[in-house]
Amino acid sequence: MKPQSEALIVIDVQNDFCPGGALAVDEGDKIIKGINTLMPAYQTIILTQDWHPTGHSSFASSHDGKEPFSMIDMPYGPQVLWPDHCVQGSNGAQFHSDLDVDQAHMIVRKGFRKQIDSYSAFFENDHETPTGLEGYLRTRGVEILTIVGLATDFCVNYSAVDGAKLGFKMNVDQSLCRGIDLDGSLTAAQKLMRENNVNLI
Repeated sequence: MKPQSEALIVIDVQNDFCPGGALAVDEGDKIIKGINTLMPAYQTIILTQDWHPTGHSSFASSHDGKEPFSMIDMPYGPQVLWPDHCVQGSNGAQFHSDLDVDQAHMIVRKGFRKQIDSYSAFFENDHETPTGLEGYLRTRGVEILTIVGLATDFCVNYSAVDGAKLGFKMNVDQSLCRGIDLDGSLTAAQKLMRENNVNLI
């Protein structure tokens, strides 16, 4: 058993991000068994869950003439437009049935504000609006975080970098992550994480 100062964060292992889903990550389901095996070693386990309202501003369908994976400028910065995914209450938004959700101590839902996307477990994409996760971890005495899940180059990356900036020691277990790799985004994300002292294992 790892000490109380270490926690596991499992990012967005949801149906829409797994094969057959609206925004499927290649082999996204292949990491689930390993994540389940890892969980019992931790005294604090957090799951994050993308939880978008219908018509979310990050959906290409919310912008006339825009195609999925195109870019627009939002008030908080550049935004990739995605296929509709992880809509609140939908099957796609549910955790993959193979994930051992019962081992989790906390679920952080993100992206539920219609006008702003939220990749990070810590902040929405304005990098200012907090999810509350930092406070939860501080009160639990957590200092070291290991991140696994989907997708390496977006929600895992943003969560790891934000955690490092907040002063947590961050580890990303790449064997238990999978990426989208949109126009080289995976290599760019790995570079950014290293530059922010995230340990890629």
